Amino acid sequence: MSRDTAQQKLILAVPKGRILKELMPLLKACDIVPEDAFSDESSRKLQFSTKHAHLDIIRVRAFDVATFVAYGGAQLGVVGSDALEEFNYDDIYAPVDLNIGHCHLSVAMPEKLAAEEKAARQRPSHIRIATKYPALTARHYAKDGIQAECIKLNGAMEIAPALGLCNRIVDLVSTGSTLKANGLQEIETIMDVTSKLIVGRTALKTRPEEMKNWIERFRCAVAP
Repeated sequence: MSRDTAQQKLILAVPKGRILKELMPLLKACDIVPEDAFSDESSRKLQFSTKHAHLDIIRVRAFDVATFVAYGGAQLGVVGSDALEEFNYDDIYAPVDLNIGHCHLSVAMPEKLAAEEKAARQRPSHIRIATKYPALTARHYAKDGIQAECIKLNGAMEIAPALGLCNRIVDLVSTGSTLKANGLQEIETIMDVTSKLIVGRTALKTRPEEMKNWIERFRCAVAP
């Protein structure tokens, strides 16, 4: 395949992990069938062909999907609304809520501290929070005039308060079992989260027919 031909392909960026499992039935409904290596957990490949000659799939970390689409590395993607809010890219359009990946972004803190704060009936003016969502978290607290000092972590958030790194965390919550196991209590929900189909605005302008076709396929796949 020539370089020019490869550059003409549309790239769909999808996240690894739990969301991908929920996404697979939608891909099938859209008639997107990846090559066999896509389902091979031992494969080291990151880019995969599909039954459509001009559509490839890349499998990347969930937070990276938005970045690939925003900067033109991919033209379509599937990403959580949490990542969209965190990065707030102007070059991304999210036309379809896929109704998968349901969870919520919450503030949690040690149970004892939560009880003490509730009894005091007074919120602090400055707090230190461990999170992978520093921009979103800072904006959320700024609305109430609270300065949030955000320590960026990409995982193991729940252990941070016990080690004295912070007294709050902001993270995705599904069942709440991990929080409970680490002595943490949800005290506030920042937003409900679902996964969305996103498209690059540049691709939508330069390749409108192809892009609108895929948007409509996903929209029909989600429709009851």
